[in-house]
Amino acid sequence: MQIADINLDGYLEIGQKRVFAGALDWPGWCRSGRDEASALQALCDYGPRYARIFQGTQLNFQPPANPSAFTVVERLPGDAATDFGAPGAIPSSDALPVDAAELQRLQALLQACWHAFDTAVLSTAGKDLRKGPRGGGRDVDKIVQHVLESDGGYLSSLGWKLKLDETTAAGKRLPLTRQVVLDGLASAARGEIPMVGPRGGLRWPPRYFVRRLAWHVLDHAWEIEDRML
Repeated sequence: MQIADINLDGYLEIGQKRVFAGALDWPGWCRSGRDEASALQALCDYGPRYARIFQGTQLNFQPPANPSAFTVVERLPGDAATDFGAPGAIPSSDALPVDAAELQRLQALLQACWHAFDTAVLSTAGKDLRKGPRGGGRDVDKIVQHVLESDGGYLSSLGWKLKLDETTAAGKRLPLTRQVVLDGLASAARGEIPMVGPRGGLRWPPRYFVRRLAWHVLDHAWEIEDRML
């Protein structure tokens, strides 16, 4: 699954106070800034960090040297969530179909993001996370639980269900959730999930589902790394 050329087409999600920049072909590589220029610079700055998650995989990613490598092909309006710190606009290209080869690539990308998150969690053994100036910030267990709960919400937005109950052992919740994510993504890619829900709401297309989930997983993996004492 070697990828010879890197497409650095990007998009911007523009809120009133914050702008997110993302790479269309590389879900999870999405950073924010106060304006377009600082968002693109942040995206470029995180390129080497993003590249590290693919070490040992068949996904060949080479980070750009500077923001001029990006071609902004779409500007999307943000909302309150954008300004709060979460990207939520769906690029128009995310509506494109996902064939078998692209599905395999997206699944491999998600697995690389999960591995990066797990590595960050394991690296905290015997260590504490730096608190904020007022003592805020989740501990590692709460971050893991937050990511797990968010995955369930993302699956609902895709139109897929996560069935875990109180009898599911804590140690099995994360791997079971991830398998359900892969199953739901595959079903959506095959067109088995209607894009309109039973109450008329639009569901997430599979490409955006991966984009949002990968961003969230990596954002917290990098948070753990940055806050580790």
